[in-house]
Amino acid sequence: MRATLLFSSGLAAIGLFAGCQTIPPGAERGPHGTMAYEVPVEASEPGIRIEVNGQYVGTTPLRLKIWGDPDGTFHDFGSYYYVVRALPANTNQFTQTIAYNTGRAWGVEDRIPSQIYFDMYKKPAEQPPVYGGAPYPYYGPPYAPYYYGPRVIITPGYHRRWWW
Repeated sequence: MRATLLFSSGLAAIGLFAGCQTIPPGAERGPHGTMAYEVPVEASEPGIRIEVNGQYVGTTPLRLKIWGDPDGTFHDFGSYYYVVRALPANTNQFTQTIAYNTGRAWGVEDRIPSQIYFDMYKKPAEQPPVYGGAPYPYYGPPYAPYYYGPRVIITPGYHRRWWW
C-alpha cells in the first residue's frame, strides 16, 4: 500500500512539473517543436538586400519567417546567434548587422522582435584600439617567473640552445 502511494505520488509530481509546451491553435508548426513568427523587416530606404545567417532572403520591405520556440524566443538550431544583416545599396550607407542569442549551451535566449528596422546611414560603432595584437594592453614581464638553469628550446628546424 505504501509503495503504491509513493509510486502514484511520484508520477503525479512528474506530470505536474514536466508540463508540455503546446503550440497555440492556428500557428504554423515547424521543426523540433517550433512555430513560425512573421517579422516585418524595413530599412530607411527600400530595396536594401537582407541576409539571414549568410543567406540572401530578399529586399526590403519584406516579411521574415523565423522559427522560434512557443515562448517567443529564438530556437537553437546549432548556432549561437541568429544574424540578420542589411547590405548597403548606395554610397554613404553602411552595412548594418543585428545578432540575436539563441540560447545554445545554456546561454542567453533573446526574444523574437515584433519588427526589425535598419537605418542604413548609421555609422558602425567605434572599435577599441588594439595593443600588440591583443585586445588589451599587456603590462608585465615577457615570460613567467625566471628560471635559472639549463634550458632546451626546440623550434622549427630543431635548433638546440643552452642558456646557463
